[in-house]
Amino acid sequence: MRPALPSPLALVCQAAGPAQLILPWIELDRGVVRACLQDPALTLWRSRFGERGLVPTIEQALDGAAMLLSGSGWHSDLEFQARAEAAARGLRSVAVLDHWIDYAGRFQRDGLRLLPTEIWVCDAEAYVLARATFPGQVVSLQPNLHLREQVERLAPCPDPQRRQQVLLLPEPVGQTWGGDAPGEEQALDYLLANAAFLGLREPLNLRLRPHERDPPGRWDAWIAARQRHHSVGLDLSPDVATAIDRVAWVAGLESTALVLAQAAGRRAVCLQPPWAPRSRLPQRGLIHLRDLVPPPQTPAARSEERRVGKECRSRW
Repeated sequence: MRPALPSPLALVCQAAGPAQLILPWIELDRGVVRACLQDPALTLWRSRFGERGLVPTIEQALDGAAMLLSGSGWHSDLEFQARAEAAARGLRSVAVLDHWIDYAGRFQRDGLRLLPTEIWVCDAEAYVLARATFPGQVVSLQPNLHLREQVERLAPCPDPQRRQQVLLLPEPVGQTWGGDAPGEEQALDYLLANAAFLGLREPLNLRLRPHERDPPGRWDAWIAARQRHHSVGLDLSPDVATAIDRVAWVAGLESTALVLAQAAGRRAVCLQPPWAPRSRLPQRGLIHLRDLVPPPQTPAARSEERRVGKECRSRW
């Protein structure tokens, strides 16, 4: 079941997350869609529809439209500008929220807050968060056809005890959490130090899939250092769904791929160490490694845990 989309529809999107949710709703043979998109949303559109429906400017997308449907990314002003223009024209505006983080910040630029007419979300957790973040705003729950498509591609989960290879999905967090290494490296090292609490046997079998924002070679030194004790390499699967299809264990921070892995019956593990902020992914059933590791009993013991962690990282 797709949401009812009026025609002509203006679609403006830059971020991949909202685009992945929106594109399965689009049926170009049933109505007119004028799409103003930027990478990576543009890449996703072209892989699904080719050049059909694309227009180069927000104005061309909005002219004569019955509604604006927009994404809600952090890293571009395209969608914000489209909502501002739609508001100036008195046009119904719907924004799609992906993920579960910083909802308020999606609609703020340079101190200006601009909400759409309606907000659409695609799961119960996002619905609760959006209602709490935007009281009085119209929030609607829509079907997550993208997640359904991805899960249907995947085979049943392999036996997690026999197939112990772990897919690592680090993402740049931009913080060191008081340590010397980037937060994403601390999280992976926390897994290496505490894998036994998940029932994983050493030497660990790890395949790391770099984040799309990682520069080439970002993980070469980290992998080379850990190969002394474990089997570690890059995941070269064509897409993340294929990577998940091959494993029973998936570990990361706040990636939406963890939610896909959980929905597909995999063991999905959040790796934030106890000295870092807890993962904000709200889905029940996600495994938080920090909840399985017994905490140090005294401040001195906690300090020693941090010291040993640093020492281990320096040896690697």
